[in-house]
Formats: sequence, C-alpha cells, structure tokens
Amino acid sequence: MIILDGGLGRQLKAMGAPFRQPEWSALALMEGPDFVRAAHDAFIESGADIITTNSYAIVPFHIGELAFWNRSAELLDLAGKLAKSAANASPRAIQVAGGVPPMLGSYQPDRFDEGRAIEMMALFRQHLNPYVDVFMAETHSSIAEAWCFLDAFADCEKPVWLSVTLEDAEPVAGQPMLRSGELLADLLSSLTGNMPAAVLFNCSQPEVMDDAVCKIVNHIADQVNPPQIGVLANAFPLMKKDYKGANESLHELRREITPLAYADFAQKWVASGAGMIGGCCGISPEHLKLVKARLSG
Repeated sequence: MIILDGGLGRQLKAMGAPFRQPEWSALALMEGPDFVRAAHDAFIESGADIITTNSYAIVPFHIGELAFWNRSAELLDLAGKLAKSAANASPRAIQVAGGVPPMLGSYQPDRFDEGRAIEMMALFRQHLNPYVDVFMAETHSSIAEAWCFLDAFADCEKPVWLSVTLEDAEPVAGQPMLRSGELLADLLSSLTGNMPAAVLFNCSQPEVMDDAVCKIVNHIADQVNPPQIGVLANAFPLMKKDYKGANESLHELRREITPLAYADFAQKWVASGAGMIGGCCGISPEHLKLVKARLSG
C-alpha cells in the first residue's frame, strides 16, 4: 500500500503560514517557504511515501497573470527544491510528485483553453523536472483537460499520473462523472491503449470515491499492465451548482471527516481495489497517520 500526502493548502493555513485568497498556497512560497518545508516534513512523519510539490496555486488564476509570467519559474523551482529537500532528509525512501493543477481554475472546466494550458504546462514540466520522480495532474475536471496534460507530458521520461475530480453535488449511483458532467467511463474508454501509470480521484467528497474505484477496476480487469489506482478525497462540503470558484470563498471543513472516519473510507477504497491512498483539502497528517496504521494492520 502506497500512502500519499494530504492537502497542502489547508495544512499550511493550519500551521499559521502566510495564507490568503487569491494566492492560496502560493503565498507561503513567496513569504514563508520554511512553512512549506515543515508541511512536507509533517506529512512524511505521518507515514507518506510520496509528497507533492506545493505548485497547485502557481497559476494566473491564483497569483495573477503578471506574477505568473514574471515569477512562475522561480516559484516552481522553489516548490521543487523544498519537496526534494524534505524527501532527501527522510530516513525512509520518499518520492516526489510534481503537481500539475488545472491551469485555468479548479472545478471550472468551462474556463479551459487548450492553447493557454499547453504554454503554461510547459513551464511546470521544465522547472519541476529536476526535482520530481513522477508528474501528477491534480483536480482535472474534464476529458479535454486530462488529455491536454497527458499530451504535454507524454515524452517526459518519467511516470505520469492522472488525477481527476468527480461530481459530488448531484452524483448518480453507479455512474461516476467528472465535474464537467462527462462520464468517467468515457474518459477511461478514451485512455484505452494509452493508460497513464496511475489513475487517481482527488478533491471530491469521500462518499463518491468508491463508485469511481469500482468503475476503473472493472475497466482495467483484462489489461496486461493496468495502472495503479489512487484516492485523495477532501473534507469539503458539497459544491453547489452556483459555485463561483476557489477565489470567491473559503469553505469550512466537514467536522465529521475525522481521522477515524477517513480511515474507514480508506479501508473501503482499498477493498474495492485502490492501491494508493492520500488526501486533498482538509485531510491532515493526523488523518493519514491513522490511515497508515489501519491499512498496515
């Protein structure tokens, strides 16, 4: 069983790092990089085998167009260095995943622009590559976003992981969907013959993840080299249909998603076929420490 880290942005906020909207987790890179290193260390101490670069908010949507084009190279390099230094300092073997977010806004597939996204992803690939062991898409919301990422990193000579976010406000039992409204089954069919090294589901409520795990397990049952399957759920409340984006509001976290409750979910996902468990927004080192203990036991 592989344990990934949890939600860096909310962990930084909980630790007292510089944090505000719209910069989100990128502000800690700009004003308090020691907090970023400490957050990585905390997840490693909780049992994470893989940590993710603090690169999610290094996009114009969060830091603005001017700052992105002037500072993205510097900030991506710093994000890579901080994660790599934490991995190197651990007595255990720790891998670093280069996080590649949706370039034009979380949960907003209607904002996707392939031309702009390709240009921006090239910077992530160039500046994170020296520090990472794998590249991982995070929170991609549509088939077009997913394929843009896969095409941009197709020949990077490192494993590529695709992590998509699922519709959780109005889910349909047995028919998991991306936030675009497209069926997960259609994404999986489009990947036939071109599967990434891992397919993960992230930044959606825990309750919708098991259907997605079961769907992909059935889809890849006959594949000779099937991808790894991972789950990184969040502790957000339901996203309503009038959701206006991450810069408009800071969501309260669900108090009932305790470490014990999250470990219960994790056991179910593993029983269904997931081999990688981590967390997204609101899932802390304490959550993952209990997950690791439960799954190890």
